[in-house]
Amino acid sequence: MGNYSLPNAKWECKLSFRTLISRYIKIQSSVVAQVRSLSSGACHATPGRFLMVQFAMSQVTQIGESISNMIYQINTMLGAAVRNQKGQ
Repeated sequence: MGNYSLPNAKWECKLSFRTLISRYIKIQSSVVAQVRSLSSGACHATPGRFLMVQFAMSQVTQIGESISNMIYQINTMLGAAVRNQKGQ
């Protein structure tokens, strides 16, 4: 997909799905590594560390849901644009 920037803005914001998803995968992999480390031994599983990993897992879930919602909205918008073109 393409890059997008805001018109008439003093700063530029570019977003590509490739970058977004590759960074999400890195974050997700980091959390998986934390879970593996935590589960590898009881001595690593302090209550504070457990809560931090649980918080990181919920953040990864929220990021994934946001990406999914964004893709759904873009797909809906493209579908509407195609339907509008067929009507002309």
